[in-house]
Amino acid sequence: MAGTTSTGTSVEELLAELAGLEDPRAREVNERHGDDPGVNLAKLRAISKRLKTQHELALGLWSTGDTAARSLALLVCRPKALGRAELDEMLRESRAPKVQDWLVNYVVKKSPYAEELRVAWLVDPDPVVASAGWALTSEHVVKAPEGLDLNGLLEVIEAEMKHAPERLQWAMNSCLAQIGIGHAGLRSRALEIGERLQVLKDYPTPPGCTFPFALFGSTRWCAGRTARTPSPSVPPGKRWGSSHASDGTAGRSRTGPAAPPHGQHRRWQGQWPEAP
Repeated sequence: MAGTTSTGTSVEELLAELAGLEDPRAREVNERHGDDPGVNLAKLRAISKRLKTQHELALGLWSTGDTAARSLALLVCRPKALGRAELDEMLRESRAPKVQDWLVNYVVKKSPYAEELRVAWLVDPDPVVASAGWALTSEHVVKAPEGLDLNGLLEVIEAEMKHAPERLQWAMNSCLAQIGIGHAGLRSRALEIGERLQVLKDYPTPPGCTFPFALFGSTRWCAGRTARTPSPSVPPGKRWGSSHASDGTAGRSRTGPAAPPHGQHRRWQGQWPEAP
């Protein structure tokens, strides 16, 4: 689908524009951390604002397989126009972590098939697909925990997170944090699991950045929460650090799991802020 759209913009023209925005240094840094965006994401957003919603154009951009083009496609597509099978295929064929993250947060979460996909992906043998299921589950824990077996989720996290692949580990770790923060009756168990598993405890974190270990600051923060209604700078359900994201994603509030280190290695966007 590489034809010209109703606005007169073709896929080929956009590919040329994106190529002109390529930053070799940005690509080099991202590739060292398992991702490959070479275009500043804030510039992608500027293009998407110019284009507005154009679903046919989005399908054409996606079909190129290019990371920047696919990222742009996710910003201009119509999420509810994509079927369940299409969304599943898109996740499985997109191996770039940033594209997967945007697909889940900007498209799948707005889809009428989000819950069906969450349930299916959560038990998928592919750890990347499963991480998307845990991302949607974290969203569920925050916004609509009714009907979720939170104790069952903790059992799975306790049994599997320690030896899970990194991307899946990050998603499960975030879900553990969300359960501990949002559900006082399960908080002590969530803290005990985090303390015992020590997942991400030794993850290298530059000075001034948020430590990904789920227990960092959690004891003080949760103690303050039980004593009074907290007023942290980041409300429950909003990604920690999203309003200051260095990748240009500040324009969209996102909920869900912490982004894994791919492309976001300088700031873990977790859910355990210290007590205000």
